[in-house]
Amino acid sequence: MKIVLIEDEAPALRRLEKIIAEHAPDAEIVQRLDSVEATVQYLQQQPAPDLMFMDIHLADGSAFDVFEQVEVSVPIIFTTAFDAYTLRAFKVNAIDYLMKPIKSEEVKAALEKFQQWQIRAVAPPVKAAPSEPLRRILVRLGQSMRLVEVQDVAYFYTRDKLTFLVTRSTGKRYPLDMPLDRLEESLDASLFFRINRQFIVQIHAIKEMHPHSKSRLKIDLDPPADVETVVSTERAADFRQWLVGG
Repeated sequence: MKIVLIEDEAPALRRLEKIIAEHAPDAEIVQRLDSVEATVQYLQQQPAPDLMFMDIHLADGSAFDVFEQVEVSVPIIFTTAFDAYTLRAFKVNAIDYLMKPIKSEEVKAALEKFQQWQIRAVAPPVKAAPSEPLRRILVRLGQSMRLVEVQDVAYFYTRDKLTFLVTRSTGKRYPLDMPLDRLEESLDASLFFRINRQFIVQIHAIKEMHPHSKSRLKIDLDPPADVETVVSTERAADFRQWLVGG
């Protein structure tokens, strides 16, 4: 770990070096700076360190003047005798804000924060676990409600801006308070396929298929649908792949 110390008071600098050596013996202090001008020049000309300890009141101005002159991406542990700059400090890469006189345990805690920051910075983003496919659907029957197992659904379809499902076992139709777009996202993609804007079909409800115009397929469903069910042209290739488990 390469560290730059920005401090214009010699006693404070020596104390900080001693504490860092105690808690991070493998750390290398690559530079000691005491002014805004020297810090800007260093950041412009040298490779960025891993971490900077930065006093706020420096020999020629405020440490925040550095950020107005050069882009700083290095994480910073601020060290200061003043508590008025906390909010400003955390807007410019601060991972901690230590009050003088610096305490050993506070430096140790700050270094641990830096280590956690490093882990987060290099860790690959965690992918969200895929949600479980919808297993049951609540449908309304007059003033009552019932559950329908998704595996018993032959198909979903829309008509007059309403959504319906039809069961395989009984052929009954039930209205739903869920659009096809949401259903498509929630269903098991190995069992259900949206063949066009109006229909999502279950693979076991497909009875027969027939060639149709423009490379499309006409599907006979069981139980039968009361409208023609045709796989749209743009979905036909994906539909054929889905049928064979691709």
